[in-house]
Amino acid sequence: MRFSARMAGVRRSYIREILKVTQNPEIISFAGGLPSPDHFPAKAFARAATEVLEDSGAQALQYSITEGYPQLREFISERYKNKWSMDVPVENILITTGSQQGLDLMAKVMLDVGDDVLIERPGYLGAIQAFSLYGANFLTASLGPHGIDLVELAEQLRARPKLFYAVPSFQNPSGATYDAHTRREVARLMENSDTILVEDNPYGELRFKGEDVPPVRAFLDGERMALMGSFSKIASPGMRIGWIATGSELMHKLVTAKQASDLHTSIFAQRVLHRFLETNDLDAHIAMIRKTYGERRDVMVAAMKREFPEEVRFTEPEGGMFLWGELPKDVDSEEVFNKAIASKVAFVPGRPFYVDGTDNAFRLNFSNSTPERIEEGITRMGRCLKEVLAKSSKGAAAPANDAGLDI
Repeated sequence: MRFSARMAGVRRSYIREILKVTQNPEIISFAGGLPSPDHFPAKAFARAATEVLEDSGAQALQYSITEGYPQLREFISERYKNKWSMDVPVENILITTGSQQGLDLMAKVMLDVGDDVLIERPGYLGAIQAFSLYGANFLTASLGPHGIDLVELAEQLRARPKLFYAVPSFQNPSGATYDAHTRREVARLMENSDTILVEDNPYGELRFKGEDVPPVRAFLDGERMALMGSFSKIASPGMRIGWIATGSELMHKLVTAKQASDLHTSIFAQRVLHRFLETNDLDAHIAMIRKTYGERRDVMVAAMKREFPEEVRFTEPEGGMFLWGELPKDVDSEEVFNKAIASKVAFVPGRPFYVDGTDNAFRLNFSNSTPERIEEGITRMGRCLKEVLAKSSKGAAAPANDAGLDI
């Protein structure tokens, strides 16, 4: 087979491959980035689908415009205005088939082989995979206790990367969040740069501790950036509906690229989602999700403090779906993973979230497990960590985890 050259350097999704291993119901999995199915509003979606088919079945089953269902785009625009006082015109919103298509479209319209892309360290695996497909050269800036390291960001922007991809709220994989000062400083740096900021905000509504902060877009001209969002974490991932909000010049290119990709995102799914949003209280639904995730996060953090060796450090996120752990530098998380799978518990080793091969870290998902399974899974994982660290001559050198990891 004569495959394209671009496929040679792109690996299959590490997480998707792990998920195949975790299909065994006996395995307690903290590996997938899965929302809790306990709060999928199946009955409400069933009613919405029936109403859409009864009221506008012909239109819902026909081809539609590339930009997306106008009423759904209006809902998104109004939500930005009501929640953050942000003016995001309807005509500057493109509905995508999940956030992942948004990443693909941004790469398609912006990147040539060898172009620099700046990402966070650690970075979102889905973005690394999408940008790699178009031959990106990666630059990185570290995450700290207040978000992106502003000194590193300023230094890397001097190289004039085409894109800076960031997840400022409850980042995947680390759970880290930029504070308000950092967001303003990021906006200031981007205004003095010709780099396009791609702000991905799939988890921003999932805060269960602390104070809400607006997107970086609230401090920045929307013409030279792209703000991505998704209904996957607050309604249903199976609907595969996300969006990009950006300026008119970039929007024109994105629409053209999407036309060549899939013509348009499922109009039936868009109409059903919009009917659901019209006839249900989204904020009440999100509040229920926040409560559940906050409780599960607390159970996981408490269990880790109790069961993990003190050499293992980890974040204590205020929202989202993930927390991040670091092992002593001489300990390979792949070795821990292999022991954990044998003990029927799964997580994601850190390697795929870095572009330099670092692998003394791991990601845990707390949203998709009950408190009971979290307790048992962390207990099993703690035993595996103690076995691996016992073999390490430097395992006792790291500080205790009481204060959490400083990212």
